[in-house]
Amino acid sequence: METYSINTAGAEIVYDVTEPTQGDGAHPPLVMIGQPMDASGFRALTSYLPDRKVITYDPRGLGRSTRSDGEVTNTPTVQAEDVHAIITTLGAGPVDMFASSGGAVTAMALVAAHPEDLRVLVAHEPPLPGVLPDSERAERAMAAFHEVYNSRGFGAGMAAFIMMTSWRGEFTDDYFALPAPDPAMFGLPADDNGSRDDPLLSERSNAVTDYRPDVDALKAAPTRVVIGVGEESEGIFTGRAAVSVAKMLDTEAVVFPSHHGGFGAEDSGYPGKPEAFARRLREVLDAQS
Repeated sequence: METYSINTAGAEIVYDVTEPTQGDGAHPPLVMIGQPMDASGFRALTSYLPDRKVITYDPRGLGRSTRSDGEVTNTPTVQAEDVHAIITTLGAGPVDMFASSGGAVTAMALVAAHPEDLRVLVAHEPPLPGVLPDSERAERAMAAFHEVYNSRGFGAGMAAFIMMTSWRGEFTDDYFALPAPDPAMFGLPADDNGSRDDPLLSERSNAVTDYRPDVDALKAAPTRVVIGVGEESEGIFTGRAAVSVAKMLDTEAVVFPSHHGGFGAEDSGYPGKPEAFARRLREVLDAQS
């Protein structure tokens, strides 16, 4: 793996390139992006794709990538331009892309702005409350965990986030009647360290969840857009959002092994099934349009 950096408008972006160790090199490069995850979250998945040239990166302001634009918000259209700059620098487009969570939102913004960049996009579980039939209640549920984080800190906020993202079905009065969960239930600290800059729990990523896909642009693009959903995500927030986005694009969501982070290493804090996930990803990327 080699590490590089490029300067974009208001940021220095760090990215990694892992060359293939097997195969004939005929596959397009595979760019993998997440949000608010940095490149390290894709290491297990990359290891199970030895026949691909894989590019991963740290979004601006996260991990090794720094920003000089004076902003702290994570905006999909801005991050899309950073990814476009990486793809342009590689000089090997159109590339394939696997995009997870908020990265899937950035990827849809990228296709809308630069449709020539991607051959295939696999957008896995974009966290978009606005596409759900119960969108107002989903947005209220998200606002609730932000409020807990702002008032009580990381442990309480993360516990509220887990409760929200594990709820199955539409957000009903029964959900909003639940008490805020005890952080200790999830092995989280109860103490408040005073920090309020977490990219997941703070409002810094509201632009991600507020994003509305440009359906016409996605349909018109030469990119084959595939929406992925974890087999364990049926009925929960990101799983429902994936199914809804697929319907908007007149397709069906493609099922992947495990959960929202199903590509994560088996020994990580959120273990997935990266080997099985890689097999499924390879099948989807290689499928005929």
